Amino acid sequence: MESFPQLLTMMPDWQRIGVVPGFLVLAIVLETLFPLFRFDYARLKHVVVNVVFLLTSGAVSLALSFIAFDWLHIEAWQFGLLHHIELPLWLQLVVSILVLDLLCQYWIHVMLHKHKWMWKLHLVHHSDTTVDASTGTRHHPGDFFLREMLTITVVFLMGIPVAFYVFYRLIGPFFAYITHANVKIPDGIDRAISWVLVTPNMHKVHHHFERPWTNSNYGNIFSVWDRLFGTFAYAHSRDLNYGVDTVDGSNDMNLKYQFALPFNSKIKTDC
Repeated sequence: MESFPQLLTMMPDWQRIGVVPGFLVLAIVLETLFPLFRFDYARLKHVVVNVVFLLTSGAVSLALSFIAFDWLHIEAWQFGLLHHIELPLWLQLVVSILVLDLLCQYWIHVMLHKHKWMWKLHLVHHSDTTVDASTGTRHHPGDFFLREMLTITVVFLMGIPVAFYVFYRLIGPFFAYITHANVKIPDGIDRAISWVLVTPNMHKVHHHFERPWTNSNYGNIFSVWDRLFGTFAYAHSRDLNYGVDTVDGSNDMNLKYQFALPFNSKIKTDC
């Protein structure tokens, strides 16, 4: 365990970056072999459009990470809770992942749905009418900027080692792509796993086009937050209709429209 942080921090940048598309390819393979829905869509175009958002999010993440960890060297400040309490390394890792998942995935996701200006940024993600693995990459750069700023702030205040931040940045996309994947999971297995982890069937409910379903199942890794805070919901896949009832679904693949969507005054923002 002692060598684990060193392994992560010494990992070449190309390997860290390569893991993310690798997880996406894995999720695409799974949904190709075991599809939940037979979408009638230009799949390659759909993936390419959504990967554009992955590139913008990646640029935001790399820029903020460079400022925080390479320029400001925030870890060297020895600030934050974990620098002042004695915990075994494995427990530091567990606490770090739990806190990051609670605040930087669940809590910020709830906020994105509750505040109108934030919801307009997040609408880009929900406007996808054919949810598949690539939808997990689909975040407006403004949406991702808020998430990443909060993440780095939590890392600083908690004193989370950079290595654990890197680990979180590696496993986060895995869950995002798998839970968005258009993959068929036996209902019994999915429900059993969803007691602890977010599952594909569980997260699909979040992408139903209207409330109250849209305002449920906010978690990314652990489903326990939704159960604990009363935002857990489950529905049969046959009853789901993807998209958002306040956005024209015909423009879900129009990049110009999507990047400008948060600034479109014609879009209703009732959360």
